[in-house]
Amino acid sequence: MHRPIPPRAVHGGLARAEQHDEGWLDFSANLNPFAPSVPWTPTSACLEHYPDDRYPALKQAIARAFGRREDEVAVGNGSVEVIRSFCQAALGPGDRVLIDRSTFGDYRVAAALAGASVTDDPSRAAVRFLCNPNNPTGALLPRDEVVKVLDGLPEDGRLFVDEAFIELADPSASMIDSGDDRVFVLRSMTKAFAVPGIRIGFGFGSPDLVDRCERCRAPWSVNAFAEEFGLAALREYAALEGSRERIRLERALLQDGLVALGFVPMPAAANFICAESPVPVPALSTALAARHIRIRDCASFGMPGHIRVAVRTRDENRRLLEGLEACLA
Repeated sequence: MHRPIPPRAVHGGLARAEQHDEGWLDFSANLNPFAPSVPWTPTSACLEHYPDDRYPALKQAIARAFGRREDEVAVGNGSVEVIRSFCQAALGPGDRVLIDRSTFGDYRVAAALAGASVTDDPSRAAVRFLCNPNNPTGALLPRDEVVKVLDGLPEDGRLFVDEAFIELADPSASMIDSGDDRVFVLRSMTKAFAVPGIRIGFGFGSPDLVDRCERCRAPWSVNAFAEEFGLAALREYAALEGSRERIRLERALLQDGLVALGFVPMPAAANFICAESPVPVPALSTALAARHIRIRDCASFGMPGHIRVAVRTRDENRRLLEGLEACLA
C-alpha cells in the first residue's frame, strides 16, 4: 500500500501563457520592485562541467557575507528545496511540528513528506516553523519576540525561521547570528533580487544538522547559472537598504489607497500587503484578471475573504488601485 503524499502547496505567479502575454501586472508574486542591478553575464562555458556538489565557493561567499562558517551553510534549488532537505534531516515518522495556521504552505508539505504530523502544542513539537516576516500577512516579529518563541520549545526542539523576506523588511530582526544550535535560518535570493527563474536558496544551522541537510539534498541541485548569479548577487547585498527604503514609502501609499477603497489592510513590514476585501475575492480576482492584473486569493492560506498584493512601483500600484476601483464600482 502506498504511503499518503500531500497535495502540492499553492503558489502565486503568472501562468506560462500569461508570462508571454504583454500587459500583465503580477501582484501575486512578492518580488523586490527595486532590485539592485547584479553584474552577471552567464556564458555557456560553465555548462561544460558538473557543478562541484560541495559548492565550496558559494558557501564560502555566503558564510563571509553573513558572518557564519562554511560548514554552517546549506544550499538548495530555491528555498523550498532547503525546507525539504531540512525536514528530511531533522524529522521522521512520529515527530510533530508546530506551524502557524496562516503561513507558507510548503512547511506542512515538507514535514508530511518526512513522516511528521502537525500539533498545536509547543511542548510536543520537534520543530517550530516560523515565517518572519510572515507570508501572507506581512507581520514581522522583532528579534526578542523570536527568542521567546525559541524559549517556549522543548529542550531538544528546533526553531526553523524562514527569513525569505527579511531583507526587504528589517534585517535587525534576523536570527542568523543567534549562536543557538537549535535555530535553523532560511534565506532566499528570489525575492530580494527578483529572480524567480533562478532557483537558489540557502540556510544556516549547526554543522551536524547542515551536514545531514546536504546529504539529503539531490546532487548538483544548484545549477551552474544559479551558482554564478548567487556569487555575483552576494556582492550587492548592501544595495538592498535602498530597496527597503523605497518599499516602505510605496507600501504606505498603497495601504492608504486600499483603505480608501474599503479594504482593511493588516499591519505589514514586508514588500506585500494582506487585506480583507469588501467584496467576494474569487469574483474580484476574475474581474481583475480580465484587466490583466493578477492578485493572490488568500483562501489557500486559510484566510478566505482576504487578498495579498505585492508592493510594486508607483505607477504599477496606481494601476492596481484604479483596477480595483473599477471592479468595485
